[in-house]
Amino acid sequence: MKKPLLPASAIWNMSFGFLGIQTGFALQNANASRILQTLGANTDELGFFWLVAPITGMVVQPIIGHYSDKTWTKMGRRKPYFLLGAIMAAIGLILMPNSALFTAFLPALWIGAGMLMLMDISFNVAMEPFRALVADKLSTDQRTAGFAIQTILIGLGAVIGSWLPSILVSWFGISATASSGHVPDNVVYAFIIGAIILLAAILWTIVTTPEYSPEALAEFQDSKTKNPEPTQSKWLFQSIFQDVREMPKTMRQLGLVQFCAWFGLFGMWVYSTPAIAEHVYGLEANDTTSPLFQEAGNKVGYLFGIYNLVSAIYAFALPAISKRIGRKYTHALSMAIGGIGLISIFFISNPDLLVLPMLGIGIAWASILAMPYAMLAGSISPIKMGVYMGIFNFFITLPQIANGVIGGLLLKHIYNNQAIFAIITAGIFMLIGAIASIYVDDQDDLALLKTSK
Repeated sequence: MKKPLLPASAIWNMSFGFLGIQTGFALQNANASRILQTLGANTDELGFFWLVAPITGMVVQPIIGHYSDKTWTKMGRRKPYFLLGAIMAAIGLILMPNSALFTAFLPALWIGAGMLMLMDISFNVAMEPFRALVADKLSTDQRTAGFAIQTILIGLGAVIGSWLPSILVSWFGISATASSGHVPDNVVYAFIIGAIILLAAILWTIVTTPEYSPEALAEFQDSKTKNPEPTQSKWLFQSIFQDVREMPKTMRQLGLVQFCAWFGLFGMWVYSTPAIAEHVYGLEANDTTSPLFQEAGNKVGYLFGIYNLVSAIYAFALPAISKRIGRKYTHALSMAIGGIGLISIFFISNPDLLVLPMLGIGIAWASILAMPYAMLAGSISPIKMGVYMGIFNFFITLPQIANGVIGGLLLKHIYNNQAIFAIITAGIFMLIGAIASIYVDDQDDLALLKTSK
């Protein structure tokens, strides 16, 4: 039996929590490097601190996916995990920029790294079931639109999170400077506001979105996905490893695409602040006491907001573009534009012109958040949607771990501590991912293209 088509309002409601998650995630992405450098980290050490995110994601998401597939409570199947993740993430958001308050117990840098870990675990607990919920609720012909709407809300949330520190300075006059070793008030207050937005958005989805029961989901399975081999008697990791061995061909092909995309994204997030501070503003490496460093940090937050705003706008066009040229070609084109945008930063010396590369990066980001999941969802069993969405996260976390391990070494020994070359490397990986996307076997998309014609 085919899943019923849902009204647009239901699709928006089920994804609204992602606005809150991404508000918090954007605050972390735009400000974590600045906070860690303020607390004492060197530029070539940043990648190691950021390793916390992919390592926790690689462990947490498959486990959460596995258990959310098998969970059914009065609240639902996926929603209990949304709520738990949101509460934990809110605590991390409030505490991370206030790490200096706890120096009586541990060095501030250790506290900051610990709060970064707490936020990463929490975002992963909340994020993975959201991907699975969209696939649970939507039929094949609504999934591209569903993930596109999710991307729109992710983009809007990221704009809020990226711009909050600058808004608090320009609109409310909150200080953007602080004494050595302390985080400016505008960043502290932005993280607190982000925690409130995160909780409110998650609660909106929980209240407005019903879930299909296990019995209803079983009725929606087709002949290709019915009656998979039972794994209830296996140990958790034995079951997950079996699912890894049996992953569909499309999922394996998407793995290379994801590896290239997320290797590039990780490099951009970690090294944008030092790269722009040094290459565009002309600061010396690790000159965190200069007011220009805080200005560069605020500029990066503004620029991250720009690319997320572009992604939210471009996501509206993704269903129409993919219907015309196919999902994999849409993704390849978008990734190529993003790669060119990253590389172009090297040729910019005027901070005001940095907006231009963000346009291309925003196009790539929108597609990265939507197209791979739309291609993946049609190739896996509905009753294993959670665990496979979690396993798919391996292809997001492994490249970030790889970049975190080698990125600092490359920066120190190959790039002569010039962070701009890490950004160029990120762009090259985006271009390789664009080429790999062309070779993905998206049979589900072929059927949709024939129908549209």
